[in-house]
Formats: sequence, C-alpha cells, structure tokens
Amino acid sequence: MRVLRTLEVWKLGVVNYLDALKLQEKLVLDRKAHRRCDTLLSLQHPPTYTVGKRQTVHNLLIPRSDLEQIGAELHYSQRGGDITFHGPHQAILYPIISLREMGLGARNYVEKIELTMIELAALYGVKACPGKRCETGVWVEERKIGAIGVRISSGITSHGMAFNIDPNLAYFRHIVPCGIADKEVTSLRRETDLVLPAEEIIEDQLISCFARIFGYSNLVWKEDASILFDKNESE
Repeated sequence: MRVLRTLEVWKLGVVNYLDALKLQEKLVLDRKAHRRCDTLLSLQHPPTYTVGKRQTVHNLLIPRSDLEQIGAELHYSQRGGDITFHGPHQAILYPIISLREMGLGARNYVEKIELTMIELAALYGVKACPGKRCETGVWVEERKIGAIGVRISSGITSHGMAFNIDPNLAYFRHIVPCGIADKEVTSLRRETDLVLPAEEIIEDQLISCFARIFGYSNLVWKEDASILFDKNESE
C-alpha cells in the first residue's frame, strides 16, 4: 500500500534574508520535535550576498562599504557552499524535511535537488546538468543557472536551491560565484527561446518538480505566511 506523503508548501513572496533564516531555524526545531510535517518555503530575497559556514568572504570582490551603493546586503549562514547571490527574479526553495524518514543520505539529497532544477530547465527546452567535480549547482554547458547550498542538522534539512529565472546578472560580477572563477552565470531568460510565463507559474513548476522527485503525493498549499512569522516572533 502506497504511503501518502505530505508536503506543506508556503509561498512567501519577497522575504528579507535574516527573516527567512530565523524562520528556517524555528521550523527545523519544530520538525525535529515532530510538531510539523515536511515543509517547503518558496520565496525570493532582496539583493543579498550570502556566505556559508566556511566564511569565504574573500570571494566578495568589492569593499563591504560599497554594498549599500549597489543596493545589496551581506549575510553569513551555516549552510554549505561558498558565496552566492540571492535577488529578485530567482526561484528559491528552502526544504525543511526529514531525510531519515525518507531514507536519504546527504549526497542523494543534493542529487535530487540538482534533478529538480534540471527538470525545470527542461520544461523550457534548456539542457542543464550537474556540475563537474568541485563545481556545485546546475549548469548549462559552462554557465551556471542554479545554485545549491544546504544545511543538515540531525537529519533535518534547511537552506536549499536558487534557480535563476531572470535576475540582474550584474550582481554576480561582484563575487566569485560559489568560489568558481572564470565561469559565467546565466538565467532561464538567456537560455531559452520560449516566451516565459509569469514568475509565479515558474515557481509553482519548480515546486511541482521538487514534489515529484522527492515522492510527495499530497501537497498542502499555504499563503498566509503571517502564521509562521508570528509563531517565530513569539518565542
């Protein structure tokens, strides 16, 4: 008998990076304590550079004092991976899920995240693939279209993936994206000849790819994010 696996999906719109970070921390604690089922956050960030737990801030190529001039922030996190950029017109997914209940290891988890973005690109006739050794993320030939940076704590995931729909690629010139020099960053807009639908449709397609690849048969869609944030702020 097939087990009905439920994924609660929260569509949050544009969320400040630090607010999203605090929310993930709260949801991870809830998931560890079995107070919440597997959860997926779908959102975008204002222009933000983030550094992972290795703190490779040397890959930021402009003085921190200049960040305000370009309308960007810099934040540190405990995810894996190198420096990256988050901004408008990216589809970002943060899964808060139990790998133990799914029987997945860290490598398998990352491979499924890669496949999620590869399948989305394929919907628009774009052939993407995982990176070569030491090249994380998802690539179209030598151009990176999707970034991955995850954290796993007691088998519970946080952080996740960012797929470039049509972000301002000029922001990537101020960093060594994911620590990989001499490689371009690209977007779905640049790589497809098709007319793109509204971003919300592409975001929903990414969610659907994720749910199918990870085997969720029951999606519970949520849009009133105030419930999540209110709980977060009250503790």
